[in-house]
Amino acid sequence: MADLQEIYSALFQSFGPQHWWPGETPFEVMIGAILTQQTAWKNVEIAIGNLKEANLLDVEPLHKASIKRIEEVVRPTGFYRQKSKSVKNFINFLMEEYQGDLEKMFGEDGQELRKKLLSVKGIGYETADSILLYACEKPFFVVDAYTKRALRRLEMIETDSYEQIRTFFEDSLPRNLDLYKEFHALLVELGKRYCRPKPICEECPLNGICPYPRKTD
Repeated sequence: MADLQEIYSALFQSFGPQHWWPGETPFEVMIGAILTQQTAWKNVEIAIGNLKEANLLDVEPLHKASIKRIEEVVRPTGFYRQKSKSVKNFINFLMEEYQGDLEKMFGEDGQELRKKLLSVKGIGYETADSILLYACEKPFFVVDAYTKRALRRLEMIETDSYEQIRTFFEDSLPRNLDLYKEFHALLVELGKRYCRPKPICEECPLNGICPYPRKTD
């Protein structure tokens, strides 16, 4: 069975650096992480553009905005009522815990901040870790559907537990911020190009080390 370092090397050699996460500021990254739940990133880009155009892409304006107003601008992401509430809950959390000061939030101990983020209604494991890794620059590995699918086919996991898979990555790799960012992005690219629900195994850079193609021959 391949190890994670071998998989990372094969993906990096094939795809090159990914320069993730898309976002001009840490705050934009955090809002994007909430809005990208259950939708394609292209829809999030439209909503982020709407927020910018409405001068709402900052803590204070979003704090003052009504739920209805937020719904109007994030509608392209789908589940917009639910996501508007999640955004509002997150902004209220920022104001209550850190007086809207992102630097105070970023200075919080990573484990403690993760607990606090997970207590915010509408923020689950993947969203919290995306915020921590890409906005707060704290090394927590992000596990998404692409990652689970790839590792299952590689026979490296037998569980769907987010926390068990995250721990597997963090125990198996050096605790390195750039490595975590790059590896997560590479797994997303793998999932988009080759390791799809109906996979394209012949052209996949992991073909030689993944047992899945031989099981389906």
